[in-house]
Amino acid sequence: MASNTQTNRSFAEWFSSLPACILLFLVVIFSTSSDIHNQILQVGEYFWPGYYKLRVDPVQPSCDPNINVEETLKQRLTESQEDDGLGLGLFDAAPIDPDLIRTSIENARLECLNKVKSYDDVMGRITPSVEAFRSVELFVSELIGIGLVSQKFILVVLILLCAMTATMKRHHIAMRPVLYTKDHYASGIAQVIANSILLISSIAFQNLAHSGGTKIAPEEVMLHNFWVYGIAILLIVSIYNLINAPKNLDKGGSIGHALLAMPLYATMAIISAIFFFSQGHISAIGIHLNKLMDLADMFLNVGLYVWVGMLLKQTRFAGMVLALFKPWKMPPEMLAFFVVVLAAIPTAYTGGSGIFVIAAGAVIYHEIRASGARRNLALAATAMSGSMGVVLRPCLLVVVIAFMNREVTTDQLFGWGIWVFTLSAFMFFVMVMCFNRQSKMHLASVGEAFPQMIAQIRPLIPYIICMVGVVFFYNYALNVQLDEFSAARILPVMMLAILIYEHVTKKEIASDDGKTFEPHKGIEYCVRTATNQTTAEIGALLLLVSCSIILGGMIERSGVVEMFPSDFANVWTAMAVMVCALVVMGMIMEAFGAVILVSQTIATIAYANGSDPSHFWMVTLVAFELGYLSPPVALNHLLARQVVGEEEVLKADAEVANGTFYQRYERILMPMMTMGSVLLIVAFGPLIYQAL
Repeated sequence: MASNTQTNRSFAEWFSSLPACILLFLVVIFSTSSDIHNQILQVGEYFWPGYYKLRVDPVQPSCDPNINVEETLKQRLTESQEDDGLGLGLFDAAPIDPDLIRTSIENARLECLNKVKSYDDVMGRITPSVEAFRSVELFVSELIGIGLVSQKFILVVLILLCAMTATMKRHHIAMRPVLYTKDHYASGIAQVIANSILLISSIAFQNLAHSGGTKIAPEEVMLHNFWVYGIAILLIVSIYNLINAPKNLDKGGSIGHALLAMPLYATMAIISAIFFFSQGHISAIGIHLNKLMDLADMFLNVGLYVWVGMLLKQTRFAGMVLALFKPWKMPPEMLAFFVVVLAAIPTAYTGGSGIFVIAAGAVIYHEIRASGARRNLALAATAMSGSMGVVLRPCLLVVVIAFMNREVTTDQLFGWGIWVFTLSAFMFFVMVMCFNRQSKMHLASVGEAFPQMIAQIRPLIPYIICMVGVVFFYNYALNVQLDEFSAARILPVMMLAILIYEHVTKKEIASDDGKTFEPHKGIEYCVRTATNQTTAEIGALLLLVSCSIILGGMIERSGVVEMFPSDFANVWTAMAVMVCALVVMGMIMEAFGAVILVSQTIATIAYANGSDPSHFWMVTLVAFELGYLSPPVALNHLLARQVVGEEEVLKADAEVANGTFYQRYERILMPMMTMGSVLLIVAFGPLIYQAL
């Protein structure tokens, strides 16, 4: 009998999880339909050569193939004589040549015969089997069209629906959690103000679009309405949350700490509004918010990647992979190194470090802790787990860079990315093994560890078969390879295949604490739970991305970028200034918004001052990662804190309360020292080499 956990579904789950699950499935279906359609066309061409002619019924020719040439000629001549008799010509006409007219009529008759023959041939080939086949093919074709049209609408609904869920669950990203009543009111008021700003600006943008006198497409009108009504509902939800404070909050708190509890998206929206509204540009925020639609497929992929991570949490796969290291009985520091390096692979497929921390951070933290690692080390590794893979194929962030900058290609960036990844791994190994190592360097013997490792591999084989099977299906059935363009739609299918396998074989799944395993509760429960966790994360992340783009627009319009020097004395000075600017951007902006801003501003200055485009963007990616790990914002640390839980962070602080400065702030200092060292080498190493 199913447990209450399985059978009882809250209103919140039905309100957010089910629609979000449907929307995410639709994205996968729509994106896969084009692959299916291409294969269907190839199948049609194989069985019925020239199938493109059979896709629709041909138009029956209206001409007469049995026309009497002589009678028609006689009629034409008669008509010409009558016209001449009426004196309709202004000038003397040339004598009529009957042979030319006869040739023209014969050519027209021959052309008509060919049309009729072609029509009869096509109609004769349209058999019941062709009609059945083409009905399927045309349905898939229409599905592609619906997907392309609805892509923007799906994104808007997904953002707003998930943002409402994040608001209701009080799951927005902030510099510190809400612990006191003052924190709640500061956070709640900031959200009400920010959502009011988004609503006012969206309405202003809607009015501006309709006041231009140009005809607006119905789809655009509907899109404007979706934004306006959706943000209005989000505002109502935030007001409701403000009025209904949680009962478990402590009284009091300080104003300073309360301000830190304000969600980052709200802070960005308020700062941007102060600037734009002071200039009388009320619609600016709505305009920049609407820019998300230009990259709708990319941001939908972000949602899919988060969903993949949450589906992964419902399987045993991650825990079983990490269990491969346990027979070696390596010290916690070394295990943390291998986990972070190994995490680079899924990070490359999730598209960004923050996305991976949200998706798999909790699993990584609990597995490292299970090895006996101190909490600060586990938190440092969790925050840094997504930092190394952003330069590896098929990272979505690199694809966006190549899309927005014609000076570089994905092959160039991924080629250099392998070297940057190797350097990052080496520097992290040095930091984790040389600074504050508290365990003896001891490994189990090969004779002891290797047989146990092999035994741990055997249960993984079915999982590998599931994943390889999905890849093979897409490769051979749909002619689609697993790469940066297809990963977002293939990985969810891969996770669902694993869930089906675990369900059929009655495997166990990881519990919420990441340490124990519970009986498999069914595919529906796993998908529902994963989606329920996904909605809040997508809402918090995409709303932050949206406001980051708005903030980028404010920075661009403010003229701050114009103050940035365009000419430098030498490439060394240029690189030093750009490194500092890029790190600051990483501190205050989300990755995708920062890439858009850099592409439009700093990148052109870098190219003009002799920076190699590939070198510049490698520096940019590393600088961003350093920014995400550096105070005052330290976004990846905030995300790690969010997925691990505030209680674990407080316990980590208690463990090192009497330790050295480095020990107290190890979770901040270790990632900063690692990525800072990598940044200096990546930025100035090639310049030193060129100078030699």
